[in-house]
Amino acid sequence: MAGMMSSSLRRSITPTNSLSLLRKPHLLLQSFYSSKSSPAFSSSPETLNDENDAVPTSGISRPLSEILKELNKNVPNSLIKIRVEDGFSMKYIPWHIVNRIMNLHAPEWSGEVRNITYSADGKTVSVVYRVTIYGTDAEIFRESTGTALVDEQGYGDAVQKAEAMAFRRACARFGLGLHLYHEDLL
Repeated sequence: MAGMMSSSLRRSITPTNSLSLLRKPHLLLQSFYSSKSSPAFSSSPETLNDENDAVPTSGISRPLSEILKELNKNVPNSLIKIRVEDGFSMKYIPWHIVNRIMNLHAPEWSGEVRNITYSADGKTVSVVYRVTIYGTDAEIFRESTGTALVDEQGYGDAVQKAEAMAFRRACARFGLGLHLYHEDLL
């Protein structure tokens, strides 16, 4: 799948300009999915004018097979973050990037927290999150869990962290960012 993204596209998205791409979604959409291997997104998204964000219309009302094909593409390295936990480096896609990619490819998706459970000792919280994708031919859902330490310092509370983890994992069950889980095996 990595060969599906042209080398010029890889060079056009650098760490220095990836933040500006996130602030201007139409640029993210144009650079992320402008390769010839993506017929569903080969044309530029419609824009209202220069001051407004893009209005992606190419993903609306498509069969699930097309949506899943797009979600299974590799995410550019400039959108992937690395965190160190217990001495191990882990690559991940921040939840807000996952959200934008879902909005691009499956604009009629929905998500919901299905369950929040605290451990018996009160040290961790687990969230079950469901993502549903609606296509013209069917709808499917995937669920996953995320767990966070209640007393951990940092940005956001434990439920927010567990929800973001569960959301990313549920989207990975559709193929979004799944290549990150298998990089060591290649």
